[in-house]
Amino acid sequence: MATPALITGATGLLGRQLVKAFDKAGWKVVGTGFSRANPPSILKVDLEDEAAIDSVLDEAKPQLVVHCAANRFPDKCDADPDGTRALNIGATRRLAQAASRRSIFLIYISTDYVFSGRPGEAPYEVDATRHPSNLYGQTKLAGEKAVLEEYGSTGLGVVLRVPVLYGSAEKPKESAVNVLMDAVWKAQEQGARIHMDDWALRYPTNTEDVARVCVDIGSKYLAADAARVALPRVLQFSSEDRFTKFEMCQLFAEIMGLPLEGMLGDKQGSDPNASAQRPYDTHLSTRALRDLGINVWTQDFKDWWYVPVPLLSESNN
Repeated sequence: MATPALITGATGLLGRQLVKAFDKAGWKVVGTGFSRANPPSILKVDLEDEAAIDSVLDEAKPQLVVHCAANRFPDKCDADPDGTRALNIGATRRLAQAASRRSIFLIYISTDYVFSGRPGEAPYEVDATRHPSNLYGQTKLAGEKAVLEEYGSTGLGVVLRVPVLYGSAEKPKESAVNVLMDAVWKAQEQGARIHMDDWALRYPTNTEDVARVCVDIGSKYLAADAARVALPRVLQFSSEDRFTKFEMCQLFAEIMGLPLEGMLGDKQGSDPNASAQRPYDTHLSTRALRDLGINVWTQDFKDWWYVPVPLLSESNN
């Protein structure tokens, strides 16, 4: 019999790949969403409603939940701090409470932005000092604490930190990486002078790889039974491919055969007056996953784009 799994945020960039990966691996998958939910394939669930959470858990009866629903864009977090706290912290705690009461294994998707990213500190191990530099990172760190507190020492609650993600998107703006293609197109406009960050280091990681790792984590921890209490409660996954935003734009322009004279690389660092501060380098160590025997291979960033970019560029033209 197929093992039931529940994916929150199943209509999003990562959530869609999680549904595909768990389904392909033979799990019985139920996805939840809210504004883009499409019942019966994706159930509409308000994660800020305790009764709604109880209802979907009792109906789907999952053995595993992957919680990736979140406000994950730093600028949007600063624009709506109360809403961000309600979803990233409050909803996470309610879900963890409900799932832990039912002894459901939960993977909480967190972020590299829980670290300060100051020069010279990376790569960060799972137990490194956490010091987020913006509200997004602060709320995701609080979400981590909520999950670990609610699950205690049962071994059923696990945090998985990931960096900036890219992959198949319904619209480029779903990803902080994919959306850079829009900037490349804007740089083609007459008189364009677009300033693009060429300071902060990013490690763009494909959503298909993250989904594969989540399947592997779920399988390993559920199979461990009582022995899972000895397994790590915080894990990290990341590509080793390193780029600045400007370097990614250069790559996209090269693949699409476009000039980039209308874009300038900005090496001045994080703007102290910006609403959401960006760290310099939050590279995550994958040591904990490797110690578990979980494959941390990732797709090559450059190679992946050689097929999708021409197709997506046509739709933006």
